[in-house]
Amino acid sequence: MKRIVVLGAGESGTGAAILAKEKGFEVFVSDYGTITAPYRALLDQNGVQWEDGKHSEELILNADEVIKSPGIPLTAPIIQKLTAQGTPIISEIEFAARYTNAKMICITGSNGKTTTTSLIFYILKQAGLNVGLAGNIGNSLALQVAHEDHDYYVIELSSFQLDNMYDFKADVAILLNITPDHLDRYDYNFQNYVDAKFRIVRNQTADDAFIYWAEDPVIDREMKKLQLGATLYPYGFTQPNPLPLGEDELALKGRHNVLNSMAATIAANVLHIRKEVIRESLRTFQGVDHRLQYVATVRGVRYINDSKATNVNSCWYALEAMTTPTVLILGGKDKGNDYSEIDDLVREKCHTLIFMGLHNEKLHAHFDSFGLNIIDTDNLHDAVQGAYKAAREGDTVLLSPCCASFDLFKSYEDRGEQFMAAVRAL
Repeated sequence: MKRIVVLGAGESGTGAAILAKEKGFEVFVSDYGTITAPYRALLDQNGVQWEDGKHSEELILNADEVIKSPGIPLTAPIIQKLTAQGTPIISEIEFAARYTNAKMICITGSNGKTTTTSLIFYILKQAGLNVGLAGNIGNSLALQVAHEDHDYYVIELSSFQLDNMYDFKADVAILLNITPDHLDRYDYNFQNYVDAKFRIVRNQTADDAFIYWAEDPVIDREMKKLQLGATLYPYGFTQPNPLPLGEDELALKGRHNVLNSMAATIAANVLHIRKEVIRESLRTFQGVDHRLQYVATVRGVRYINDSKATNVNSCWYALEAMTTPTVLILGGKDKGNDYSEIDDLVREKCHTLIFMGLHNEKLHAHFDSFGLNIIDTDNLHDAVQGAYKAAREGDTVLLSPCCASFDLFKSYEDRGEQFMAAVRAL
């Protein structure tokens, strides 16, 4: 019997383990951290052996194949040992795709993935299709393949997931943009990150669609170098407008969301969704939590939760959408960020910056010379209190951190929830 070892027992790893068990493999799950109670229960219910708090090499290095959580870096010692001995290491998405004939609509990019993925899923649901939502959002693709039977999957893919995908093929691949992100995982070499993103077109043929933002300079540069097999669908403000309604009618506001809506519209057209369904969906879609999410207005000041802005380019889009003087809360775990991308918008729109992280030195080094009011904190409560005192009637307080959340929070969702709770307590 083939032995499958799953490293990491979050949503992705637990789903992969259950699918592998169902398909008759000998399965073992190992998590160097603590497996949470719900995932422990799922593994136990499905008869999957597991360990946490360690990686027992004698139980891992004998694997025929390893399914790796996207959060585990390739530099992890256990991954290095597996690689050295030639053990195949794949992603949950790669594994799950072996057991379904569903159409795969896959979305990646540095920014806008969750919004675009959620919008396409919404359009397909409105069209009455049997569709699942997977990848970075929704339930594990592997778990859905094990327990459900969808005809379509809309999948948000990070560069980490794409790293360990080899035979997988997207029927519809969407590349929204590429800006520096996660450079700490890619040897601080931007091209390595670019190459990871372009793995989304791997194995595509002329029967498949590749939808991409034609005005992104990095994508444009790469497209000139590559010979792709897919049918190409460029979009952007210099391309024919695919939207079936006026930009002012879109439920999602902001220039970046016009682009996201274009990509979603082309995907829906490729899948032969009726124009009336697309139009109504674009009008009624409500957006996603933690992405330019309105929280409350307190004493004439609007508070916006953009905790999902975990890189500088995401913050750029958030600031670009601001129409009032802004108090910007930023900071967290730096991923090799270059903050100069937002310099002009910070100078134009912000009168106060609030740094919120365990290590704010890089933020100070970059922004102290701007002559703005700067408040230094190491927790979210003090950041919200500082914003409350600094903001004037008619202002906006924007949490758009530019950084990962893992210095102070469990996740960007945890950061956003804590922000909203602190605002509502004002």
